[in-house]
Amino acid sequence: MNIENTDPKPGVVFMRTRETYYVQIGRERILCTASTKLKQEIVVGDFVVWDDKHRITTVRPRHNQFSRRAAGTGYQQQIIAANVDQVLIVMSVAKPRPRWNLLDRYLVSAEFAVIPALICLTKMDLVQGTAQREEIEAVASEYASIGYDIILTSTQTCQGIDELRSQIQASISALVGQSGVGKTSLINALEPELALRTQDVSHHSNKGRHTTTTSQIYPLPAGGFMMDTPGIREFGMWDMTEEDLIYGFPEMRPYQHACKFSDCSHHEEPGCQVRQAVMEGDISPYRYQSYLKLREDL
Repeated sequence: MNIENTDPKPGVVFMRTRETYYVQIGRERILCTASTKLKQEIVVGDFVVWDDKHRITTVRPRHNQFSRRAAGTGYQQQIIAANVDQVLIVMSVAKPRPRWNLLDRYLVSAEFAVIPALICLTKMDLVQGTAQREEIEAVASEYASIGYDIILTSTQTCQGIDELRSQIQASISALVGQSGVGKTSLINALEPELALRTQDVSHHSNKGRHTTTTSQIYPLPAGGFMMDTPGIREFGMWDMTEEDLIYGFPEMRPYQHACKFSDCSHHEEPGCQVRQAVMEGDISPYRYQSYLKLREDL
């Protein structure tokens, strides 16, 4: 069937490969390519318009986009997701072990993009009955006290799956996280009929293997959509200043302009209200150290 997009209403890109884009409009799905005249990058989640030869000619303005600094030596932007209602940050509590500073990178980038973030800790069954579980729960409590929603899950025991389902229904959620943390297993738990392929963590490196190689949007039975994104091992923040960075730590914002010096780096200057808040217990020492580490990487 030759589907011509004579309706000005755009379709949404629900999957892409290297040179092709799968676009959905209503119940129809169309395979498209990008017009050679189009200079803008097309990403999953974009609303696009195409011509009678199924060439995408227009990308509608995005409501938002979640980006990172592209891997490699150059300074380029990589847009991970566009037009989403929330970013679902997935981190395993074991195999691979949690990287809290990586979580903060995701959270700061979500704050900078003005996209709500939901934290999902997976594989809780692997720490059941251990001291590590108490440590995980303590860290989770810290993030919850800042104001983040955080859900502890296990696809093996179904812990937290119903709670997660209620948090993502009727919304478009972009799953982000390292390889091997269980993003694909989560989608399978939420929608078993998809039966997406998963891979175990490497026993040699204890790092995840890539299962998802391209972003794709899946509909969920209770309503809403899940955007699965490829796992990554590093997350460089994109186009962020020092002032942007501290804005990405909500608990530090009230103290941002209260320091003695207007250009305070919140590191060693006298009269720093951020450091004072840390000493008084109003800001987590861990989160403060995370801020300093991220500041070095800008």
